[in-house]
Amino acid sequence: MVAEISAVEAAERMKRAPSRIVLLDVREPYERELAVIEPSLHIPMNEVPDRLEEIPKDRTVVVYCHGGARSAMVAGFLEVRGFREIANLKGGIDAWSLSVDPAVPRYD
Repeated sequence: MVAEISAVEAAERMKRAPSRIVLLDVREPYERELAVIEPSLHIPMNEVPDRLEEIPKDRTVVVYCHGGARSAMVAGFLEVRGFREIANLKGGIDAWSLSVDPAVPRYD
């Protein structure tokens, strides 16, 4: 089972060691136009299998989507593919907006 990380913990880890963590946004492009956490790597969920080489294996990868369901599936997929430091952002970008950065717009 893939580990989950809260938005607050992810933000704190990014501040402490930004070179050790990457946020992987698996939402659709139209969602990214509505709201985004920066810096982040954007690979829509359905493109992940064909773009694995773009995802760093030497850093902690925190996968996020809108609410956490799609990112949990992608995180599990990556874990099976040999990625060792994978976490799902609990509550997704919505949780980030509520608990870390209210400047990130919320959407339905």
